[in-house]
Amino acid sequence: MTTPASAPYLSTGRAYSRRQFLRGTGVALALPFLDAMLPAFARGEGAAPPVPRRMLAVCNNLGLLPEKFFPELAGPDFEPSPYMGMLSDHLDALTVFSGVSHPDVDGGHPADNCFLTAAPHPGSGGFRNTISLDQYAAEQIGHLTRFQSLTLGVNVQQGQRSLSWTGSGALIPCEEKPSVVFKQLFLRGTPTEVRAQEQRLQVGQSIMDAVAGQVRSLERNVGPRDRERLDQYFTGVRDLEKRMGEARAWENKPKPVVQVPPPTDPTSPREYMEKVRLMYDMARLAFETDSTRLITLMLDSVNSPAIEVEGTEITDGYHSLSHHGKSAAKLAQLESIDREHMKLLDQLFTTLKGTAEAGENLLDRTMVLYGSNLGNANTHVTTNLPVLLAGGGFKHAGHLAFDRERNYPLPNLFVSILHRLGIPANRFASSTGTMRGLDVA
Repeated sequence: MTTPASAPYLSTGRAYSRRQFLRGTGVALALPFLDAMLPAFARGEGAAPPVPRRMLAVCNNLGLLPEKFFPELAGPDFEPSPYMGMLSDHLDALTVFSGVSHPDVDGGHPADNCFLTAAPHPGSGGFRNTISLDQYAAEQIGHLTRFQSLTLGVNVQQGQRSLSWTGSGALIPCEEKPSVVFKQLFLRGTPTEVRAQEQRLQVGQSIMDAVAGQVRSLERNVGPRDRERLDQYFTGVRDLEKRMGEARAWENKPKPVVQVPPPTDPTSPREYMEKVRLMYDMARLAFETDSTRLITLMLDSVNSPAIEVEGTEITDGYHSLSHHGKSAAKLAQLESIDREHMKLLDQLFTTLKGTAEAGENLLDRTMVLYGSNLGNANTHVTTNLPVLLAGGGFKHAGHLAFDRERNYPLPNLFVSILHRLGIPANRFASSTGTMRGLDVA
């Protein structure tokens, strides 16, 4: 016989419902899962990294022409493909992967929301996403900087697409205006705005004080395993309060000063490439000032019109071009678009490498993950994804080639990234370990 989820479960003392709350002075604190309710799940604890390590994750949801992206030979001394040749100044600082994908992530275009979550079957009815890589990391190290993370986008279909998802599978909206990002990073609000933010943070303070008596009573009336879980849970609440206090403290700390003017927002979605360039600039400035260590950037090519590319007349919408059907005219325009992406990526790597930090450079300290949810947009396949990783202090392997028919799990790379951030996670999503062949320098 199945017991309804809302029914109380027996403990050593009294019965508790999953819906029960501790209440006091206007706050309500939901209880965690206990043996007295439902089986508990473990939450791994991560440690802060000893030195700043950062991650920028970029997804172009229409991918790249695979025959131009993937090198033919594997290993550190691979012959660069046409697109990798455009990154020739940085080949010693990057690894390109072939034969990787997210197990069971299918559905074509809906898979872009799963690029950093690897949640299976995004096109199925009732699909619910899971936590994204950046937000998983933010739970561990986000409190170390003014902004736990930044979620950015270009031409994003708001409310429908994002790379960042919470632990409950809720979408975090993308910020699309570089001027707004710049203001958040570097421009201090008016005294009234600062006070309002402090008040919002103050509301979340002292939750444990408000419910202290009920906490003690609850701990006396549950079994030993539940007391241990409650202790862990309340420790987490106290940690959250600490992080909120730290966030409050940030409101009274001066923001960094940068010697660059605020950006001017492009007004047309056709200015797609200029938007990408500006978002790369914002990411670099955010990392350079250690304002955050975790940034995602969704390039919503599906939602983009006929974009502007220097030196090429683009005659059709980006999505329409991706369904080229081997049309020579469409393929030529797509290659021009792809090459512009590589050009901007090359510029990003160059500026990061040219920024010194503690005896290294910013590219040494920053992992730039660039890829797509589609291996081939023309056919909507979600296998053999075009992915590269640059920087981050890895001993880069050139071209890591895996089986293009039976793909290697891309989430293994995510575990390696988490370790480099100082988070000792054993697994993430459908991973089976760390990325084979990718070592730390």
